[in-house]
Amino acid sequence: MNTAVPGMGPVKAVIFDMDGLLLNTEGIYTEVTQMIAERYGKVFDWSIKQNTIGLGANDLSTYIVETLGLPLTPAEFMEARAPLMAERFPHAQAMAGAEALVRHLKAHNIPIAVGTSSSRGHFAMKTTLHEEWFALFDTIVTADDPEVGAAKPAPDIFLVAAKRLGVEPKDCLVFEDSPFGVTAAKAAGMFAVAVPDAAMAPERYHHADDRLQSLLGFDPAQWGLPAHLV
Repeated sequence: MNTAVPGMGPVKAVIFDMDGLLLNTEGIYTEVTQMIAERYGKVFDWSIKQNTIGLGANDLSTYIVETLGLPLTPAEFMEARAPLMAERFPHAQAMAGAEALVRHLKAHNIPIAVGTSSSRGHFAMKTTLHEEWFALFDTIVTADDPEVGAAKPAPDIFLVAAKRLGVEPKDCLVFEDSPFGVTAAKAAGMFAVAVPDAAMAPERYHHADDRLQSLLGFDPAQWGLPAHLV
């Protein structure tokens, strides 16, 4: 194990968010929500989208329905988008550097987990093209897991993941693309590295321990993790 930079570990386990971090699914959510909004003459744009990234399905749907003034209940909104997402999720692509980092950590026996606001059903759809490397994770914690009381920005998902990995929260590093996810990680007492959408304002990640443009820029040695081979 390498020596970490002061104040940055060393860490013993790594927990990954999924949407927008491991898999490029945020564009799917945007497209589907725009389609539904247009049915009612509404516009779903970045000013609204940026406040939904990382939320659980119920909170996200409530926010969109209320903000856009849709003539739907949150449950009706989720029902309307379900078939549209089911058609698109199986084609989701990996984010740059994601698979390589997961394989690197696994090869060095670092405990790894996914902690996602997605449901188990949506997780299965999104990982259709990536089952081999997602099978490398020691545990997968979804928002509808029976041990999870509340979705992000609550810390539950990450705390359950740490418990299943057998690692103390203070020894965990979380990768997140959303401010809500960073909030959840910090509330869990973990380190958090933000890998945000380029359009997100940097100040929204003031509470992150570090911020990267992509997972390709992550240096494991800074956190006391096995270094990449040069």
